[in-house]
Amino acid sequence: MYAYYYPAWWIRAGFQPVWASNLPTALLRIKEAVQGERSDELFYDELIRLAPSKEQADIIASIRDDERSHNRMFRQMYKAITGQEVSGGDSEPYEVVESYDSGIQKALMGELSAVEKYRSIWFGLPAGVYRDTVYGIILDELKHASKYNYLFTLNRTQH
Repeated sequence: MYAYYYPAWWIRAGFQPVWASNLPTALLRIKEAVQGERSDELFYDELIRLAPSKEQADIIASIRDDERSHNRMFRQMYKAITGQEVSGGDSEPYEVVESYDSGIQKALMGELSAVEKYRSIWFGLPAGVYRDTVYGIILDELKHASKYNYLFTLNRTQH
């Protein structure tokens, strides 16, 4: 656990850094972010199988690989902050993808939803490497949303 030092007058005046009151929420959100890992992976794998071209399958595979990396980063962050591993999540139910188009739409909305969740993590962390890491993950999620928007548009114009 890291020690953070603040001016003595902050402590006497009852001040605490903004992130300190949000840290428990951030840790809960990190835990939630990694617990859906298996169902997300199955979802992306199914989208890859349904993709109408290799180019589209490759785009989704690159997003899936980024998501795997994000999960590793969140797991490492959680362990470093709490000293505990994130457990559970393997039994989360998996929704079968009805069609490629509906899967792309769901993925796009999922990426945008992730940005909102990860912002609450970002707000709860102190300045430093973990906060910077989450900011990078947020930027990746926005990039993923743009890619899914591209795939959605591409498939709509080809019909």
